[in-house]
Amino acid sequence: MNRALFLDRDGVINQDNGYTFKTSDLTILDGVIEGLKAIEHLKYKIIIITNQSGIARGLFKVNEFHEYMKNLTDILAENGILVCDYFYCPHHIDGVVEELAISCECRKPEPGMIIQAKKKYNLDLSRSILIGDKETDIMAGRNASLYANILVNAGGECITSHANNVVKNLIAASEIIKGYQL
Repeated sequence: MNRALFLDRDGVINQDNGYTFKTSDLTILDGVIEGLKAIEHLKYKIIIITNQSGIARGLFKVNEFHEYMKNLTDILAENGILVCDYFYCPHHIDGVVEELAISCECRKPEPGMIIQAKKKYNLDLSRSILIGDKETDIMAGRNASLYANILVNAGGECITSHANNVVKNLIAASEIIKGYQL
């Protein structure tokens, strides 16, 4: 079975501008390239999982989301980082797009996107890790029984989290992951 490194998108890989979807706003965060390069050789399948309620809220369209993701994954690939796949949740109970205004199993903190990836890629979740910047990310990883969940807290403020580790960026996360015996 394979193992995965699940990454939240906004606030972990790219700057979170609030409902980030414009390719002109795509900014890779400091330490992302270096951190993912340090993890790359450990043979994790890199999978992005991201809540995108802006679609349900009518703020942007699915094709704009996919265009943003293509640009993001192209930048990572140009730097030697292969993103195996990405999964997204377009739902939100308060959405204005009727068919997307639902409560679902894929919106974090629910583990639905992780479970979809598990089935598609034959993943061993007990040997997989999640990195997120919100407690909903961490809870999705816990709800999927992942080996570890790491919270990126770039601001460094004192917080309470259910994460196994709290780090400043992906470089620090990579150092922790290298120490795991999976």
